[in-house]
Amino acid sequence: MRIIFIGPPGAGKGTQSLRLVEYLGIPHLSTGDMLRQAVVERTPTGVLAGPYMDAGQLVPDDIILKLMDERMRKGDCGRGALFDGFPRNLHQAAALDRMLEKMFGQALDAALEMNVDDAEIIRRLSGRQRTDDRPAVIAERLKSYWHETRPLLEYYRQRGVLRVIDGIGTQDQVFDRIKAALGRQQPV
Repeated sequence: MRIIFIGPPGAGKGTQSLRLVEYLGIPHLSTGDMLRQAVVERTPTGVLAGPYMDAGQLVPDDIILKLMDERMRKGDCGRGALFDGFPRNLHQAAALDRMLEKMFGQALDAALEMNVDDAEIIRRLSGRQRTDDRPAVIAERLKSYWHETRPLLEYYRQRGVLRVIDGIGTQDQVFDRIKAALGRQQPV
């Protein structure tokens, strides 16, 4: 299965991603992790991305797409992948569609939106004691998230692959909802 997770920071995507990739036996393609590794390894893509990351800026689409294209060409993505942090805009979403069709002859199976209201996000993140998790910073991150993400939700809704997951509840309850949305009650 080829799946993306969409949701604000603190919605539980990280926790549920790890459970889902183990359950489905597919690789977890996190652009953040991939970028950090490419920078450390000083790959050509990492050298291009490093200055943006050092300056706290978003890495441009062309570099992200190059990174994702390189990663998807590895043999372990043939059965599927979970995309985390990608796509983050409509240009990347359309590019992902083209890459999947070209490489695998298949479209995205599901876009899972982790639905957690902003008040709950602020409550969750405020308890983490990280410098970027102060209420004012969280509110700004949520504003940016919704500005960038709203068009993606409509994009995937129109393609019939958007599945909205209630992100409130225990980890097991949320995971059961994810499996049900994917039509998977038993491991593959």
